[in-house]
Amino acid sequence: MTSSTSDAIGELLAAYPDPETGRPLGSMGQVQNVEVDGDNVSVRIGVTSHCQPIADEVADAIRDKILTIAPGKNVTVETPVHERPPARIGQIGLRAKSVILVGSGKGGVGKSTVAASVALTLQRLGAKVGLMDADVYGPSIPHLLGLEGRPSVSEQKKIEPIRLNNAMPVMSMGFLLEPDQAVIWRGPMLHGSIQQFLKDTDWGELDYLVIDMPPGTGDVALTLSQNVPISGAVVVCTPQEVALLDAVKAISMFKKVNIPIAGMVENMSGFLCPDCGKTYDIFGSGGAREKAEELGVAYLGGLPIDMTLRVAGDEGKLADVLNEDERARAPFEKIVRALVRNLASKASAAPPKAALPTL
Repeated sequence: MTSSTSDAIGELLAAYPDPETGRPLGSMGQVQNVEVDGDNVSVRIGVTSHCQPIADEVADAIRDKILTIAPGKNVTVETPVHERPPARIGQIGLRAKSVILVGSGKGGVGKSTVAASVALTLQRLGAKVGLMDADVYGPSIPHLLGLEGRPSVSEQKKIEPIRLNNAMPVMSMGFLLEPDQAVIWRGPMLHGSIQQFLKDTDWGELDYLVIDMPPGTGDVALTLSQNVPISGAVVVCTPQEVALLDAVKAISMFKKVNIPIAGMVENMSGFLCPDCGKTYDIFGSGGAREKAEELGVAYLGGLPIDMTLRVAGDEGKLADVLNEDERARAPFEKIVRALVRNLASKASAAPPKAALPTL
């Protein structure tokens, strides 16, 4: 009985889709162990670092599947990291599994803070992440993260990015300019700088490259779409109608250059008064969710106005606060898990065909 149960569970797990690729776990070598001891079932399923942010959800889903063929058992599911390096993608051979754009139709909606926080949260939840500031006219990522210095060039003629806590690679025009200098470029120079950031930076092997886009509907999206396959664009807006109108334009722009929409995020979604505990909808509430439903795109979540995060961004301590303050990072964890979950659902619905990597 135990042997037959173990075999049945093994077959079930072998056919279960890998959340990153959609291919069967068995064919990907991710079923590491299956043990049945009386009423106790213990399995080990390797989950790549790309999907570690939702590893607990994967474990719960596998546990439920096992219980359908082994009812009443005590099921334990472990999800250690399954190593799988990224292939080279795009014309430039970037080694990243997913490229995520964070954009908006207008400035002043907190897009850069969201981009940096999404990257930091992905990393905190177990993924390998790089952060690129493509807003060359108003680069703010270095300030938000408290980073400074000049990128060097290695012997291999690669730009060495500035690394946050000696880990996350970050590249921004802000590292190449004096604080009071402005970039005055036409389109071709902008196109060249974006290409250089992507191609010549030593990003290493990444699960996610998060790119902070400039506001508006300029040609940076077109440049990116021509160089690397984009996994999805996260559109940030505030709840009021005037911001939603511009967000709709941003969504339209991404669709025109064949960039899929990963979802919408409503920033400044209510203010929780620290004195009285009451929430005030300063800019309204729920506008982004309603617009997402109207446009048929995913709604990833809302972010309240948080004084702690605002101060942290001004002081260059955003990473510290997200690491130390569970309350402050909770909304970002919800958004990041929704983002990774949606990418996993997309992979499961249409698992990729075998392809040769770019050399």
